[in-house]
Amino acid sequence: MKSILITGGAGFIGSNLVEYFVEKYPDYKFVIIDLLTYAGDIENLKSVKNSKNFTFVHGDICDIDLVERIFQHYYINGVIHLAAESHVDNSITDPGIFIETNVKGTFTLLDVAYKYWMEKPFEFKRGFEESRFLHVSTDEVYGTLGKTGLFTEETPYAPNSPYSASKASSDLIVRSYFHTYGMNTIITNCSNNYGPKQHDEKLIPTVIRKALAGEQIPIYGDGSNVRDWLYVADHCTGIELAFHKGNSGEVYNVGGKNEQNNNYIAAKICELLDELLPLNKGSYKDQITFVEDRAGHDFRYAIDASKIEKKLGWKAAENFETGILKTVQWYLKKYKS
Repeated sequence: MKSILITGGAGFIGSNLVEYFVEKYPDYKFVIIDLLTYAGDIENLKSVKNSKNFTFVHGDICDIDLVERIFQHYYINGVIHLAAESHVDNSITDPGIFIETNVKGTFTLLDVAYKYWMEKPFEFKRGFEESRFLHVSTDEVYGTLGKTGLFTEETPYAPNSPYSASKASSDLIVRSYFHTYGMNTIITNCSNNYGPKQHDEKLIPTVIRKALAGEQIPIYGDGSNVRDWLYVADHCTGIELAFHKGNSGEVYNVGGKNEQNNNYIAAKICELLDELLPLNKGSYKDQITFVEDRAGHDFRYAIDASKIEKKLGWKAAENFETGILKTVQWYLKKYKS
């Protein structure tokens, strides 16, 4: 029986993944650890809290004693690691916690897993031969693009924010445990996720929340920054395929092929709100305002996901238009309930 530790499982991507996995794999045991900081919310897991194959642990991945107890008590033979400080703005004002959680936390998990699963480098203990550590990372580790080009798995790392630098560091630690110790590791690097349960301070929830509150909708700089948008449920199927079918030591980029700039994002959301919940007068677009740009704001991210598509058969089910409609409808229920 697989007993999988999912870190950061009460966060945005993590909770969507947990819901999907708990329902799809009733014969697996899922142990979720989350510190429930600003990005994690136990309410995100309410749909699975009574499931027999679900256990929640409130704790810190940097707490080595706790992590060791979890591995031993639940016979952990797989890890999907999502726990991370991930708000770029926060990394600029308080980078220390990003280094602590994203770098030290990843090292703690890897080192405990190595000692629990393996006798020595390149030799697994009996019963743990198939144990795997999947590390979920970001396209921000690659730096920024100009108006053309795509990030591939071979793109050199060039992180530009304390957040992306901490994620790049954690990726390299994972890589080192594959090459030095022979651990069965996978790294996935995803583009910008969106969808249900995202933290209120992120771009898309902020646009919706501010629009509904009748407040100014803040857009950094001139709104020309471009991101490749990936619907969170599609990201979950990418993680699923990488975990089950990916080759050990490999990196897989997961992207939505939905490049849009922030101006388009804000305008599209306002157009949907104009249709779904029209104002008595005017458009939600009238609330859009431009604010001082973020320090070191990368211009463009875009992912080439052809490797995971060709090698593992992954394909995004949503385009931006279908995904953003589902997202706006979900947040309308949340903010108007």
